[in-house]
Amino acid sequence: MEEKVVSRFSKSDLKFLFDKKAIITNYPGSANNWAEGYFSHGSKYKEKILESIVSCAEGCDNLHGFVLLYSMGGGTGSGLGSYILEQLEDFFPNIDRFVACVYSTGSEDVITAPYNMMLATQHLIEYATCVFPFENRALQEITTRKNIACESKFSSISSPFEDMNSIVVNLLLNITSGSRFTGQMNFDVNAIKTNMVPFPKMHFLSSSFSPIGINDWPTVSSNSTREKNFLKACSKDNQMMTFNPLDVGQAVISGMLLGRGDYTLTDMRKYIKILQKKTPFLDWSDKCVKMGLCDVPPVGHAFSMLSLFNSSSVINLFDCMSSKFQTLLNKKAHTHHYTSIEGFDFDFFYECQNTVADIREMYEEIKIPDTSTIPRLQPNINYEYKKFEIE
Repeated sequence: MEEKVVSRFSKSDLKFLFDKKAIITNYPGSANNWAEGYFSHGSKYKEKILESIVSCAEGCDNLHGFVLLYSMGGGTGSGLGSYILEQLEDFFPNIDRFVACVYSTGSEDVITAPYNMMLATQHLIEYATCVFPFENRALQEITTRKNIACESKFSSISSPFEDMNSIVVNLLLNITSGSRFTGQMNFDVNAIKTNMVPFPKMHFLSSSFSPIGINDWPTVSSNSTREKNFLKACSKDNQMMTFNPLDVGQAVISGMLLGRGDYTLTDMRKYIKILQKKTPFLDWSDKCVKMGLCDVPPVGHAFSMLSLFNSSSVINLFDCMSSKFQTLLNKKAHTHHYTSIEGFDFDFFYECQNTVADIREMYEEIKIPDTSTIPRLQPNINYEYKKFEIE
């Protein structure tokens, strides 16, 4: 909501990309308080926000869905983001809502971040179609290992935070590429929900892609370089979260591969077989690997690979967040900042805690092997026919 933040792009060389009528700001911001962003700014700017969204939606020839980007640790992203997500569900119930959100778990610079993350996660569980979580720690590790920065006509060599942001942007560009370009076996963003979410609310998808940095850019396109790129796209080093969704002991519910550029149908079928052989898929989901081929590669590349997995490893994110949340809540530290906001009730802390615990339990239960079997029907040789008389 802060004008000085928004002015970075609204007054930059990229300002022509943004419709000024769709820019809404407030001074000051949400003070790192979910309740401030949700209740105060949400109700205050509801009409302006909906008017802006409806105007943009009416200008679409084919509205595929909404993509929301926000941080979970502060007040505006978590609070106002949750409010807008809920309004989209109310006013556009049949349009998918995809959320790319950054968790500051392990690298929090805001003392109230655990509260904000838990309260916002509750809304992600209830109102989002698919969630693509990012962890600051994972993004920092990637930028440390790889040379992400590049020069362009709009900016010089990037700062570390701009590097981290560029990773998020490039991932979203890959996810939406099927909706923007032609392809042999293309898919739009709506196919992600259908293929990746077998049960309601279990829609937290781990993501990774390759090439991700300058040092990863392949100089030639060959069978070996394309396969190496596929393996990098599924490796732990390129994951947008600190845990590996393909670790032994995890349960993979579904997966998706999107190849762009020089990848062929033969390549993709080969990679899917590798995944099915080496990935801990559930017995009933080992065939649940969606494949996509987009003809147009990212700018400056001959090819790229995106991987998405719905895995029980997301439990690690819930545990880390819940632990920090419980530590603060046990002392009721800083809770007065939230209860002082009109509309916020202390019970909201317990509600979000229970909601996150429930979704965690659902992911935990999916890891338990299903030993129940249905016996084959056998004829009963001792079966006696009985005559039923109606009185």
